[in-house]
Amino acid sequence: MAKLRRDFALPEPDTEFLDASGLPWETIVEGEVRWVLISGYPVHAGYNHAHGALALELSPSYPDTQIDMVYFHPQLVRMDRKAIAQVTERTIDGRPWQRWSRHRTAANPWRRGFDCIETHLLLVDEWLVRELRKAA
Repeated sequence: MAKLRRDFALPEPDTEFLDASGLPWETIVEGEVRWVLISGYPVHAGYNHAHGALALELSPSYPDTQIDMVYFHPQLVRMDRKAIAQVTERTIDGRPWQRWSRHRTAANPWRRGFDCIETHLLLVDEWLVRELRKAA
C-alpha cells in the first residue's frame, strides 16, 4: 500500500476518530483547498457500490466553521436507477468525484466545539439513507 499523505494536521479528536475507524485516510492540499480523503467508506445497500472513497473539504478555519457537503468516488448510482438530485462532478486528486450538495439546516446547525469529522459523517450517512427513501 502506498504511504498515506498527511499534507496538514487535523485536530487530535479527528485523528483519533479516523485512526479508530480502521479506514485508510489522508489529508491533501490542492491549490489552497484542504481535503480529507477516506478510502473504503461503507455505503448503504441500494447503491451501485458497497464501499467507496469519500472526500471532505475543510475550510482554513475548521473546526470553528462547518464541513459542508460530501464527495464520493466512484460516483454513486441508486440501484433502482432513480436520479440522485443535486449532484455534480469535480476533480480532486486527479480523479472524478461526485459532489453531493447537501447542507446543514437551521434545525441542525454546526456546533462549534462539538461538531467534527465524526459528527459530519453521521450526517453523511443520514443523507445516504434519506436519498434512498426518495421517490424520483
